[in-house]
Amino acid sequence: MKTGAILLVGGMGSRLMPLTKATPKPMLSVAGVPFTEHQIRKAADAGVSEIVLATSYKAELFEPYFGDGSKFGIKIKYAVEKTALGTGGGIKNASSLLDNCDEVVIFNGDVLSGHSLENQLDFHRKNKAEVTLYLTEVKDARAYGCVELTADKQVKSFNEKMENPKSNLINAGCYVFNPNVIEQIAADKVVSIERDTFPALLASGTKVVGYVDNSYWLDIGTPAALVKASADLILGKISSSATPTHSGDCLIFDSATIGSGSEINNGSVIESEVVVESNCQINGSIVGKGAKIGSNCQISDSIIAPGAQIQAGMVILNNYLGF
Repeated sequence: MKTGAILLVGGMGSRLMPLTKATPKPMLSVAGVPFTEHQIRKAADAGVSEIVLATSYKAELFEPYFGDGSKFGIKIKYAVEKTALGTGGGIKNASSLLDNCDEVVIFNGDVLSGHSLENQLDFHRKNKAEVTLYLTEVKDARAYGCVELTADKQVKSFNEKMENPKSNLINAGCYVFNPNVIEQIAADKVVSIERDTFPALLASGTKVVGYVDNSYWLDIGTPAALVKASADLILGKISSSATPTHSGDCLIFDSATIGSGSEINNGSVIESEVVVESNCQINGSIVGKGAKIGSNCQISDSIIAPGAQIQAGMVILNNYLGF
């Protein structure tokens, strides 16, 4: 059984502005590596042989970092959208680069999940499904696409955001498609997989099933969510083979300098060439490469941009500076 994958990383990340002004959302640092690296490692760990990155916004920044994928144990290719094609159009555009495979995993580029991709693939095969959606339960589904299942886990309805959701199961942003399903998507057109493709598949009687997994799940679309995702990975609330080895409750790169009396904790990441002067308190925050933090600063649940200069004595809470 040969498994390929497509990772949708073309979005602009408007909710993350100004963090995404110079860096696309999937390349923002989370637990010391670009967010996309966590998803690529997840695919490789599950036995996926190749992955196509469906890029658009700042597409040129991906390949210099990820290359051909050899250092990640997976073949990586790059599809560039000249104009935004939507989720379905992006999948169709990227699929032309895939080698022949038996199934294709589709990842949304802004979801950190602890779900078992191996179990989702196994569920897909055992149910002889055409499409398998990864679903998770939330308390309030109004902000998400909600899904109704039958008793045998077949998808009964797929509803985009609605005021009175019919279910608390939501589309969690990872799908397994049989290749023939992708063949049915129109080429070179704007297509939404959620609004166009899934409803059409249900209407045609295609076997679409839901794999439910209620482990860790987070949409990293806001600065606060990005900080939380990074800290949770460092603290071990969710595991990823892409997270660098570290001891204790923080990650401090070897080339960083920490002044006397400074405390770094609660899932913080201090990246390479950072200088933290004396008597600082840094909690649950990301300090980007080459930043300089003056003495007696207090930084909590915040992001400091690479190269930023933070003056002595500043108090920074739930914020982002230097972008």
